Amino acid sequence: MESCPAIKNILLLDSEGKRVAVNYYSDDWPTNAAKEAFEKAVFAKTQKTNARAEAEITMFDNYVVVYKFAQDLHFFVTGSDNENEIILASVLQGFFDAVGILLRGNVEKREALENLDLILLCLDEIVDGGIILETDANVIAGKVASNSVDSGAPLSEQTISQALATAREHLARSLLK
Repeated sequence: MESCPAIKNILLLDSEGKRVAVNYYSDDWPTNAAKEAFEKAVFAKTQKTNARAEAEITMFDNYVVVYKFAQDLHFFVTGSDNENEIILASVLQGFFDAVGILLRGNVEKREALENLDLILLCLDEIVDGGIILETDANVIAGKVASNSVDSGAPLSEQTISQALATAREHLARSLLK
């Protein structure tokens, strides 16, 4: 009996190997120190490659790691050593493209940190408990954008207008009581 494809982790690191957004779906790395050591090691192994145009695949510590770089961000998806690389690559491409859509093509560390909430929601829409839910970037970005309170606003203004709308709602409720 074949098992469902599973993701071990999804990592988004900056150009120095530091965490921007990460999500682990397996207990292969039980402590935070083990997770950080894995991130540092996988970054060191891949940083000299040129994975900007297409995703690259490597074996690392008995894991299949698929990765791609954009500006000063490094995207990684890890699976077990017997995982299908094409499935891992489709998860990576879905994450990469969804982040590009949500950041309006401005895929760089500063913009990613300013919209970290959207990126974390994006990770939640792609994988849950290691099980792949969605790989289509447009569907992922649409679900993340629809989680916004003010979905009628342009994507570039959602987080600010979302905060203002929430504050306005709370003020109106407190005045009407």
